[in-house]
Amino acid sequence: MSEAERIIETPDEPRAAAEAAADELPGRADEGGTTEAEPPAPRGRRRIAVLVCVAAVAYLLDLVSKIMVVEWLEHEEPVDLLGRWLRLEAIRNGGAAFGIGSALTIVFTCIAATVIVVIIRLARRLRSLPWAIALGLLLGGAFGNLTDRVFRAPGALEGHVVDFIAPRYFAVFNLADSAIVCGGILIVLLSFRGLDPDGTVHQD
Repeated sequence: MSEAERIIETPDEPRAAAEAAADELPGRADEGGTTEAEPPAPRGRRRIAVLVCVAAVAYLLDLVSKIMVVEWLEHEEPVDLLGRWLRLEAIRNGGAAFGIGSALTIVFTCIAATVIVVIIRLARRLRSLPWAIALGLLLGGAFGNLTDRVFRAPGALEGHVVDFIAPRYFAVFNLADSAIVCGGILIVLLSFRGLDPDGTVHQD
């Protein structure tokens, strides 16, 4: 058999394998010469979903706990959990977290509403999971206390927040306050590490 006959009868296996592998690669050009690019991973949407879930859990836990406290503990004797070191005591608070500024109820209501708007706007460029958790805690806590400001006595925008967690030698607070503080601490830590909400890391 001549050399020409062997070339004709022998299949071109390396070329066939290369074509098969090219078919599996993303961004392969079609017959018209256009490139079919793979759609980018929707990481931003997943982070927003995490933010919403964290905020919803924080808000619901705060709301349910306040309903239970008002129903069972208000106008009742405090309940000791760890002796005198930790007790449950229903208190209406017209100020900010931990009873600060009780004469500025409307101001703190406006601040809480502003924080919610800022977080919602910031969520559009959110790509970091830790930032999603931190902002979710802030959002859930802000919504929790804002709900009290709007719907509880003595009136809309001036409602007093229900506080009930009373450690010894410390101010009385609620789960919304805890979520806000935890979210704020996490944001400070992320800022010290140089991690931005969009997932990039900067060096000062």
